[in-house]
Amino acid sequence: MAERSIVLVGLMGAGKSTVGRRLASVLRLPFHDADQEIETAAGCSISDFFERYGEPAFRDGERKVIARLLAGPRHVLATGGGAFMDPTTRVLIKNQGLSVWLRANIDLLMERVTKRPTRPLLKNEDPRGTMERLMAERYPVYAEADITVDSNGGPHDTVVQQILSQLNALGVKAAS
Repeated sequence: MAERSIVLVGLMGAGKSTVGRRLASVLRLPFHDADQEIETAAGCSISDFFERYGEPAFRDGERKVIARLLAGPRHVLATGGGAFMDPTTRVLIKNQGLSVWLRANIDLLMERVTKRPTRPLLKNEDPRGTMERLMAERYPVYAEADITVDSNGGPHDTVVQQILSQLNALGVKAAS
C-alpha cells in the first residue's frame, strides 16, 4: 500500500485539487488533476465536453484517463466528483491506489462552488438542491475510501496534516 498513488475523492468544492497539490509537495510526489488531464486530452473544457457529448461520454473518458494515470509512477491524483461513483473506476482505485475522501458540509461546498460557475452539474435552477442530492447519492459510496478526512473550511494545510497523520498510521511515507 505504501507505494500506491494517493487518490483524492469527494464532491466538487471539497478541495481535492488544492489539497492535492499541497499534499504532493509535502510527499515529494508529482500531482495530477484528472479534470485537467481530461480537458487536455479532449481539447476543451469539461463544461464544453458535457454540452457536446454528455455525461456518459465524459465518464468514459474520465475512466480511461484515471486508468492511464494509475498505471504510471506513484503520484497524488485529484479526481472529479463523480469519478469514484463509477464501479470500474472505484475498483481500479482500490486496487492501484490509496483513496482519501475529503468530506465537507453543504454550506462549505456551496460557498466554494458558487465562486466558479463552470460546474456543469450545477447549471440549473436549484444548485443547492442538486448538491444535496449528490451528497445523498455519493457520500455512502465515498465512505468506502481507505481514509476519510473532514475538509472543514479551515486552512488547507490543516487538511494536509490530517491526511499525513492517517497515511503515517498506514505506513505510507514521502517519496525518497
